[in-house]
Amino acid sequence: MLPATKAIPKELLPIYDRPIIEHVVKEAIDGGIREIIFVTRSGKEAIENHFDAHYELEHRLVKKGKNKILEDIVKIIPDYVKISSIRQADALGLGHAILCAKHLINDEAFAVLLPDVLIVDRKNRQKNFSFSHLMKAWNKTGIGQVMVERIDFDDTDKYGIVEMSKKNINEFESAPLKALIEKPEPQNAPSNLALLGRYILPPQLFNFLEDINPGVGGEIQLTDALFKLLTKKSLNAVLTDAHIFDCGNKHGFLAANLLVGMQDPKTRTKIYALMNKLNDDDF
Repeated sequence: MLPATKAIPKELLPIYDRPIIEHVVKEAIDGGIREIIFVTRSGKEAIENHFDAHYELEHRLVKKGKNKILEDIVKIIPDYVKISSIRQADALGLGHAILCAKHLINDEAFAVLLPDVLIVDRKNRQKNFSFSHLMKAWNKTGIGQVMVERIDFDDTDKYGIVEMSKKNINEFESAPLKALIEKPEPQNAPSNLALLGRYILPPQLFNFLEDINPGVGGEIQLTDALFKLLTKKSLNAVLTDAHIFDCGNKHGFLAANLLVGMQDPKTRTKIYALMNKLNDDDF
């Protein structure tokens, strides 16, 4: 996403009218999460600032009578949700980032939401339905849960792919995993179900993470710990039918902005009008 992210953390790039990470935090809160831990690094202080109070800005909005904008700014996080932040000194993998928060989790189950993956549930379901369903699956089973999406078989070499214990899995059904395969070639892929950056995991995962031998670049990968959880028959998958956008690349970022923007009727009208006006000579 360079040069856009040269000075701005990619998590703060806007999807329509608010940064990516705010959409993801709201997804977690709507699913029942009441404590948010940001694992950040040097240069990403702006993420913490976004969720903090901005008294000068709030005062100016009050003075100008812009109450609707003020409400959006001061109510980003409800009062009943706790926010904390911790630094990851070096970018040593997702597993290492999770380990950085171990002392704040206090031997409890926890969720992991990657902030550059945006999940937009379909119109006939409530917003953030998919993550809420992942939470319900954990509460019902006490077994670790990973969310998966169905992708094109031609793209399996770009994702972690799961093999299910049963031949067919229904949407939003929590079903046991048989295997995890990292980026298999299409001809070797056991399915077209891909991990998408949403997990609910038991505290024992920390023990597995601490026992992992770091790989290339000293990185500790979450997938390696999930393999160990899998051998304990403590890992299920939940299939979503939501729209999934990888906002860490231009195509996913642009597509997410279009879809979220078109949920606003006025914006949708303007986008349709623009597209009807354009022709091939404009590109």
